[in-house]
Amino acid sequence: MACCGGCVCCQCCCREADSRTPEELTILGEIRDEEEEILPRKDYESLDYDRCINEPYVEVLEGMDNKKSRKYEAVSWIMVFTIGVTVGLVGLFVDFFVRLFTSIKFSVVANSVASCTDKGCLALSLLELLAFNMTFVFIASMLVLIEPVAAGSGIPEIKSYLNGVKIPGIVRLRTFVSKVVGVLFSVAGGLFVGKEGPMIHSGAIAGAGIPQFQSITFKRIKFNFPYFRSDRDKRDFVSAGAAAGVAAAFGAPIGGTLFSLEEGSSFWNQALTWKVLFCSMSATFTLNFFRSGINFHKWGSFQLPGLLNFGEFKCPDGDKKCLLWTAVDLTFFILMGVVGGLLGALFNCMNKHLAKYRMRHIHPKAKFIRVIESLLVAMMTTLVTFGASMLLGECRDLVTPTTHNTTLSSSEEIDSTTRQFFCPNKTYNDMATLFFNPQEAAILQLFHQHGTFSPVTLSVFFILYVLLACWTYGVSVPSGLFVPLLLGGAAFGRLVANILSVNLGMDIYPGTFALIGAAAFLGGAVRMTISLTVILIESTNEISYGLPIMITLMVAKWTGDFFNKGIYDIHIDLRGVPLLEWETEVEMDKLIASDIMEPNLTYVYPHTRVQSLVSILRTTVYHAFPVVTENRQNERDFMKGNILISNNIHFKKSSVLTRAGEQRRRCQSMKSYPSSELRNICDEQTVTAELPEEGEDMLQQMLERRHTPYPNLYPDQSPSEEWTMEERFRPLTFHGLILRSQLVTLLIRGVCYAENESSASQPRLSYAEMTEDYPRYPDIHDVDLTLLNPRMIVDVTPYMNPCPYTVSPNTRISQVFNLFRTMGLRHLPVVNAVGEIVGIITRHNLTHEFLEGKLRQHHITI
Repeated sequence: MACCGGCVCCQCCCREADSRTPEELTILGEIRDEEEEILPRKDYESLDYDRCINEPYVEVLEGMDNKKSRKYEAVSWIMVFTIGVTVGLVGLFVDFFVRLFTSIKFSVVANSVASCTDKGCLALSLLELLAFNMTFVFIASMLVLIEPVAAGSGIPEIKSYLNGVKIPGIVRLRTFVSKVVGVLFSVAGGLFVGKEGPMIHSGAIAGAGIPQFQSITFKRIKFNFPYFRSDRDKRDFVSAGAAAGVAAAFGAPIGGTLFSLEEGSSFWNQALTWKVLFCSMSATFTLNFFRSGINFHKWGSFQLPGLLNFGEFKCPDGDKKCLLWTAVDLTFFILMGVVGGLLGALFNCMNKHLAKYRMRHIHPKAKFIRVIESLLVAMMTTLVTFGASMLLGECRDLVTPTTHNTTLSSSEEIDSTTRQFFCPNKTYNDMATLFFNPQEAAILQLFHQHGTFSPVTLSVFFILYVLLACWTYGVSVPSGLFVPLLLGGAAFGRLVANILSVNLGMDIYPGTFALIGAAAFLGGAVRMTISLTVILIESTNEISYGLPIMITLMVAKWTGDFFNKGIYDIHIDLRGVPLLEWETEVEMDKLIASDIMEPNLTYVYPHTRVQSLVSILRTTVYHAFPVVTENRQNERDFMKGNILISNNIHFKKSSVLTRAGEQRRRCQSMKSYPSSELRNICDEQTVTAELPEEGEDMLQQMLERRHTPYPNLYPDQSPSEEWTMEERFRPLTFHGLILRSQLVTLLIRGVCYAENESSASQPRLSYAEMTEDYPRYPDIHDVDLTLLNPRMIVDVTPYMNPCPYTVSPNTRISQVFNLFRTMGLRHLPVVNAVGEIVGIITRHNLTHEFLEGKLRQHHITI
């Protein structure tokens, strides 16, 4: 690698000398792309969304009748309803305490400001506000130290989970507690964050945990609940929980369902849609019922559907000149969409560079540095909030509504949240009204305040607020991004409305422009279209806004996509998560399955010795292993020059050459095995299996005959020129896949038989026993090796998946990608026309970065 420099020749030479892919080199930290966008990443594990149709599962299917099927379906509906009610109650809990802490803080500080205005002791008021905010933020940051996954909104993590990527700790009970308690303190602490994003994460955790009836936090509490013991079932409940979180946050059950479909779930089915909508409705009306009863003392009135409500935009009765929007306004909405897309792209770019700086310079250091950063952000936010409210505001007259009116947000409610700091009676401080209020109240001020905000105030507020919100998103506290983007965008829209009404003299409804500005900025940052349109329509309860909101969001997304990805996708990329997009690019079809597959296989035989299984599990990190037999009957045909078979030679070269190395490593690892018999097993002379006679059933012999578990490769032996072609390219007939978790379960439960016995004597495990430890199966290091006889043999055929999805080596990438993503696969074997496995495809082989690297190699080869 020393030759690599700036010249093209050196780069070409280095590419030829190093056969590793650009993704592998990037992961190893040896190179970076031009903008250094990819940071060091970890090897994420995929989820098993495809069912393993093995013998224990078939027994369950055979025992299933209509009565059991209806019972299973009824239990799933009960679980969905329980998840929705739980999410609604969580939203109620967060909202109650946020309002409580915020009201206490603002009432104490406002009284102090009022009393200190004449006395000249405003510094004392600032210290009181700093004490409140920094105490709350310190608590939130400490909770994130307990569970780091609880930081941020959680939407990128949940999106990755539903895409099929397992992120450790993302749906644990400890994460749930840290998220829920932490977000109420971070919002009450005055940070420019929202509680809506964490609600989505909290709902997803509730969806993952409630149907399991167990938690790793409380290991001793277990219930005999045999349902939903697979990643496939958990995925459906997580989708429902995430949708319920959106529904509870915005009072938008339909928008929540579409959010789970558009942004979350990669794998969807028709039956799931109705359950997700029912879960969202349950969450919305649970929250609505309790909030309406607590706030208005009218139980059953259902007046507050969500945590964030925009109010109802209505003109007064009898005012024929009042229009919410006209066709002429669409032109301005499109321009606002363009500006919103540009602002969103700028916001994402700044936050991306901040996140990369944190990952390189803050996260590697001691954990208390993250707490200090959170406190620093809280202090700066408090100073800006207090200073801008006291020094930069203008006194504006309170205007009694004459031409415009609202139904839900009455003028009395709006006027009650205005701030009069240093202003005479019947006036208000416009800057303090925006900064010195909860963010939801500030949004309602911009949507429904009939007085005016100074253009200078709106401009200064927008700049300061957006910069602080960009700095805040990514610190070690639970934080949402929806409300900050909505508030910043509303200020932008209200500024446009002021310019059009005051400078150009146009008769417009300012609340509409504030709403469109909020949609433009939010859409330009998160790049959501369908779900965000419906969420905003449901939040405003005004269907006539559908067209302008949809057009604005589309324009904002197209504009932002020209520069960078959405904010959630950026953070997913920075974490190195192998997320699969909806489809591949057209030019990727120049590649075929054999171009991207992994040819170096680690496999097991249908009947494998315990010592071989232990060595494989201890020396590899693979989560699935092909079950194969050596097809010696086809070895003679292999060299007859058949084109279809001979094309597979280059698939096998690297695979065969690595088998000897793997065998040496496994034998060396056996030195630590407690059994002396196993320590010496690599030094014993294995018996070469006899070739089958002509006409015999090869598969039947391999299943019944106790053979040596590996080819004749000794620790001191390596590939040499003396090897025959049959030894180098031994065909492997594919019979199925078996997972690492299944092999470990078999070893722990002692499922094996002796050499002098038949495989029928091997103990059989039921489906319930195989899935009892889900979702946290034991590791190979949890196996007590002293209790295992290394010479015993394990028959894996009853527990392997004999019929997984497979593809041909010549399958185009678009077909491979669609099959892998649509069916939610974890491993995709590549099998040739004669049933031999030549490679395997995993999620990492289908990422956009990996495919681009292979496409570059393809162009170089051509």
